Amino acid sequence: MKTESMIAKKVREMKPSGIRVFFDLVLGMKDVISLGVGEPDHVTPWVIREAGITAIEQGYTSYTSNKGLMKLRLYIARHIQKETGVSYDPEEEILITVGVSEAVDLAMRALLDPGDRVLIPLPSYVSYGPTVELAGGIPVFIDTEKDGFRLTPKTLEKAIRPRTKALLLNYPNNPTGVTYTRKELNALKNVLLRHKILCISDEIYGDLTYDFKHTSFPSLPRAKPATLLLNGFSKGHAMTGWRIGYACGPAPLIAAMTKIHQYTILCPSIVSQMAACEALQSGKRAVAEMKRDYARRRRIVRDALERIGFEIAPPQGAFYAFA
Repeated sequence: MKTESMIAKKVREMKPSGIRVFFDLVLGMKDVISLGVGEPDHVTPWVIREAGITAIEQGYTSYTSNKGLMKLRLYIARHIQKETGVSYDPEEEILITVGVSEAVDLAMRALLDPGDRVLIPLPSYVSYGPTVELAGGIPVFIDTEKDGFRLTPKTLEKAIRPRTKALLLNYPNNPTGVTYTRKELNALKNVLLRHKILCISDEIYGDLTYDFKHTSFPSLPRAKPATLLLNGFSKGHAMTGWRIGYACGPAPLIAAMTKIHQYTILCPSIVSQMAACEALQSGKRAVAEMKRDYARRRRIVRDALERIGFEIAPPQGAFYAFA
């Protein structure tokens, strides 16, 4: 038997991530600065690192609940309530995941039957399409360039077909930095509600919005029951290597995601969860300082790129300039 024939067809036919290939290529090169991966160049703020160190010293080395530490789920529920006015039950409607990437994977496997369709505006984070395919679904990519890299209600409506199950919406967007006003999100929400389509709202860059206040999708009128909110600590708190994200949504969907999660991951690292608790308690000032630094760099990079002839999407959030 040839070794290749042992591999599932859908995995054999899947292309490796171009970004990761590039990242590995330049990793060992001297005098090369890699701008290929969504990695803050700030380190995790000291107060959060110290909480992780203290957790280890105090013997926090066990498993946690499959759903994650109740303490962290409570903090997340309070944080979302304070910032957006949306209430989530920490027992039934919140799941702690290994980064938002695991949350996306769990959502797709919990939601999709073979042949179900997921709408993905382009450009998009590199793993969205393959994650849909691995779950047996069909990724439907929507070109947004003609509309300034924004999904519009008209374009969304045209992309909907039978068996369209969800829209995977990431804003502020990786890699363009484009985001949406509350009015724009409301218009998209109305289309989704009319067609009974779930919004999977990846808001991992929500803390890094510059030109106007970030609007969380479930905070829109009538949106919460039809939204799966994904967020985490990697970007705003510079905690990429800690691998802590979370999903908030309808209890039946969170229960289905937890069922898969408990058979594959069990739970994220307890040390990382303890550090995330501290991030929500006392990391706000550090996030604000990093955001000011990114805003300063945004002006420098945008002006420099335009001066040498590049067109760039207006980077209203995240830390990307899509030139």
